[in-house]
Amino acid sequence: MKILLCPLSDGGYLYPALAAGRELRRRGHHVSVLARSSAGPVVAEAGLPCAVAEDFGGHRAFSATWWGKTGAAQYRAVLGAARASRADLLVTSVLCNGALLAAEALDIPVAVVGLSVHLWDYRSGGDGEPHLGRTRESRTRDSLDLHAATREEVGLAGRAPRWAHDPLLGDALLLRGDPALEHPGAELPERVAHVGPLSWEPAPRQGEREAVEEHVGRTGGGKPVVYVHLGRFFGGRTLWPRLNEAFTGGPFQAVVEQGRSTDPAPAPEADILLVRKPWMGPLVDAADLVLANGTSAPVLSALLRGRPLVLSPNGSEQPLLTGACVRAGVAVRDPKTPSVDLSALLESVSRDEGLRSRARALGDRLAAADGAARAADIVERVAQASAIPKENHEYAISRPR
Repeated sequence: MKILLCPLSDGGYLYPALAAGRELRRRGHHVSVLARSSAGPVVAEAGLPCAVAEDFGGHRAFSATWWGKTGAAQYRAVLGAARASRADLLVTSVLCNGALLAAEALDIPVAVVGLSVHLWDYRSGGDGEPHLGRTRESRTRDSLDLHAATREEVGLAGRAPRWAHDPLLGDALLLRGDPALEHPGAELPERVAHVGPLSWEPAPRQGEREAVEEHVGRTGGGKPVVYVHLGRFFGGRTLWPRLNEAFTGGPFQAVVEQGRSTDPAPAPEADILLVRKPWMGPLVDAADLVLANGTSAPVLSALLRGRPLVLSPNGSEQPLLTGACVRAGVAVRDPKTPSVDLSALLESVSRDEGLRSRARALGDRLAAADGAARAADIVERVAQASAIPKENHEYAISRPR
């Protein structure tokens, strides 16, 4: 089978797709990747051939920053690359409307690699779920509206949609979390399955990890490390004033991955090392706990290593995942109020053995999932189901347990 991976090219989306793609290649399938040119070295390290998105008109079309505005360009790029590679199946990222519509136009199946929690309406249940941000109903409605608008823009509006119900899910939506992160009693849509973290990342270059460790050991005075992973602000409040206050003269030092945030502003006197790395595992290994905005990649990396979390969400998935982690007892939410001292909150979390124990237990479950194998199983099942004549087609995914 010829498979084209066409995820967003940002690490949090690209790396899980590469994890699944590597397993599918190991099973004998021909796997290639469509990604923006800057992601080429990472794809090469994963051992997969890469088609450059810009060569197919996909400038910005595979950037998480531009995902809602470049659906038509993404559609055209995926269509061209899939035809060039004679793809039998696509694997894309959640929110990639262009890739979903390209699969529809080509009449081939598509599997969607999701986040660590389900973003949209449950099939049933979920009553009483508190909302730190937007409601599921609001998020689902707006996502469907954007999908419909993109569908019209690319000229598919007059055709019967391939997935009349839940078109955002593709043929299968693969969640990278655990049932414990969904609301108690909620039932996921039938095409959604948990597969686990799909953990893969590039290896540090020679000397990179050692340089970070040397800096931390030389300047930190033996203080325990907090790994801080900043995502996009989405118009929310920057954490930098609170970071500078918490890590100046406090009990911790910080290694801060600025991620997709802008304008890093570490104070000269603060015990803060600012980094921008395509990997985070070794940094989390060296940390006592993790402070993040609440995006999937750092949360899953922390849990896989048994590290408790302090989460300070802004927009997108961040409030939803934060609520899930707090409910699972593996994280504490930063209320972002002047009355709450961040340094004291970090110290409290660091001393909380119950929080740490639950993080280890959930991490052990996630690590045991063998997400790449589960994802590959479902992708192969989707391909087999699509080969059945439609009049005999009874599609089902048995949800991994």
